[in-house]
Amino acid sequence: MLDRRHTVGVRIGDVVVGGGAPVVVQSMTNTDTADIDSTVRQVASLARAGSELVRITVDRDEAAAAVPHIRDRLMALGVDVPLIGDFHYIGHKLLADHPACAEALAKYRINPGNVGFKDKRDKQFGQMIETAIEYGKPVRIGVNWGSLDQELLTRLMDENADRAEPWSAARVQREAIIQSALLSAERAEEIGLGRDRIILSTKVSQVQDLIKVYEELSARADYALHLGLTEAGMGSKGIVASSAALGILLQQGIGDTIRISLTPEPGGDRALEVQVAQQLLQTMGFRQFLPVVTACPGCGRTTSTVFQELAKDIEGHLSASMPEWRERYPGVEGLKVAVMGCIVNGPGESKHADIGISLPGTGENPAAPVFIDGRKATTLRGPGIAEEFKQMVADYIEKKFGSEESSAAE
Repeated sequence: MLDRRHTVGVRIGDVVVGGGAPVVVQSMTNTDTADIDSTVRQVASLARAGSELVRITVDRDEAAAAVPHIRDRLMALGVDVPLIGDFHYIGHKLLADHPACAEALAKYRINPGNVGFKDKRDKQFGQMIETAIEYGKPVRIGVNWGSLDQELLTRLMDENADRAEPWSAARVQREAIIQSALLSAERAEEIGLGRDRIILSTKVSQVQDLIKVYEELSARADYALHLGLTEAGMGSKGIVASSAALGILLQQGIGDTIRISLTPEPGGDRALEVQVAQQLLQTMGFRQFLPVVTACPGCGRTTSTVFQELAKDIEGHLSASMPEWRERYPGVEGLKVAVMGCIVNGPGESKHADIGISLPGTGENPAAPVFIDGRKATTLRGPGIAEEFKQMVADYIEKKFGSEESSAAE
């Protein structure tokens, strides 16, 4: 099995995918790219949430013409996240007709299943690769089983029928997905695109199929790999399905960049897919994005909602403050905070955290000891416990992560 440390590194703007670099989080807008204002707002929101790459749809002339303006507006806002152009059917024409778009994008996503049909396929695929070479851009060759090359699948089905022991239809389909990616990458290299400018993805919508496809693909190639469960679904279903599939692959060392493809709730926040991707990587110990807040699940000893409200308040405050704190307090994402509900596990968990509080639970004296760096620092009492603890967290962050310059300025 190929370990991500042994995949070829691909540079996309200032971001490196593969080659042993940390797993990269990416996302995709759902705005009309021709609507520059809404697309700029959403890209900026995704980037501020922590998306390190953002993909935008480039499906027609108006969208392609908007891309350089979107890039320029984002730069003016101080948002320098690399933009990936998602092309289908007429990508070769859009890139040729809109050179400013070809230059502004940091990477092109090509789907070999719909880049062209019959005798036009190789020609139009080649045109996109030649454009990538001309502008020095990497590409993701992204195969999706919803738009799989039907000629390739038919050929493999025919070959399978002649086997003494035919494979299952599902296995043949997985093989078609893998071959589509590898044959397209081979063709791109023949045209002149370096292996260090190619990322592969082979997306399906079923967990077990996704695991099998990527296990096989990673055993047969050393290209950087993008992971994602396509059409994962909405809400908890999409989160659980994506986390189950990607978690297993990441644990095996497979995958260099990920996207959690969630169907947004009506009026929901698109940045949720970024947050889930970060939480998955952080929970598995691969990256650290936000301070960790440890909180007990609650039981009959914790019928008071004070600890629940405080845990939510602290998590929300830390998350909202991180864009500024990353700049002001280097290393703050490694902070560990404990908000516990009663005296059974509370003191122990609080001692293991950088700063933690053990609330009194039910039927106990309203006293909440606070532990800092493993030692009891004080005991908070009365109705102001929540605000006092939040201030202690802020003071701890300033003391531990603040620079001498910022402390002196204050």
